[in-house]
Amino acid sequence: MTMNQKTPSTDNPWLALRTLTPARIALGRTGTSLPTAAQLDFQFAHAQARDAVHLPFDSASLRAQLSEHGRDSLLVHSAATDRNLYLQRPDLGRRLDEDSARQLREHAQAHPGGVDLAIVVADGLSALAVHRHTLPLLACFDEQSAADGWSTAPVILVEQGRVAVADEVGELLGARMTVMLIGERPGLSSPDSLGVYFTYGPRVGLTDAYRNCISNVRLEGLSYGMAAHRLLYLIREAGRRQLSGVKLKDEAQVHTLDSDQHTSKKGNFLLGER
Repeated sequence: MTMNQKTPSTDNPWLALRTLTPARIALGRTGTSLPTAAQLDFQFAHAQARDAVHLPFDSASLRAQLSEHGRDSLLVHSAATDRNLYLQRPDLGRRLDEDSARQLREHAQAHPGGVDLAIVVADGLSALAVHRHTLPLLACFDEQSAADGWSTAPVILVEQGRVAVADEVGELLGARMTVMLIGERPGLSSPDSLGVYFTYGPRVGLTDAYRNCISNVRLEGLSYGMAAHRLLYLIREAGRRQLSGVKLKDEAQVHTLDSDQHTSKKGNFLLGER
């Protein structure tokens, strides 16, 4: 290339870093702007995130899949009557509507004594995440917890639900613990991220300080097996210590290739050796 020839795009020497992360780094530039390909990719990711937020919750399909796997379910609705109201009024998504609350009271009356665990599934801000990951995650959880023998309620599906609605569900069912599976707020590289929230002693009015969160459950994020492993640790520890939230730390052992030889030395890989 001679001195008079010019290239419309300036190469980025950090380009190799893009192979190590899905983050939008080292995109290059054209003059003072992004290259066309990077701009189009950003617009596509943004459209995927918007679509995930507005995708309707296919509760009928999910109930059919749960039934095929031997799980009963109940469908309820939050106090947010539609998607627009749900997005504008987060408080309404945290409570059940009157008909749904009555339905759960009647179920509890027909099955007195309460249960150890209630699993709640809500569309949240990404029904796509719930559609994709609920069944595989529950399958891993069932496999790992088969010997624990907890009593469970039917899976409660909540349309237009937010995290705290599980507190009311658990209280109405007389559940000792609740696990909420919910679609997380989509990111520009993760429109289908599933969040898992665990609460011991659920009741209306609890703050987020009483919950434990396992986030980014998806094929490109936290695996189903690891999420189930961490959730199982939290449930067992909560049952032993009768608490959850900020007082219950996730110190689940993460198995590595050499964990069989050094089990006593391995702790949470995020915390290092204990």
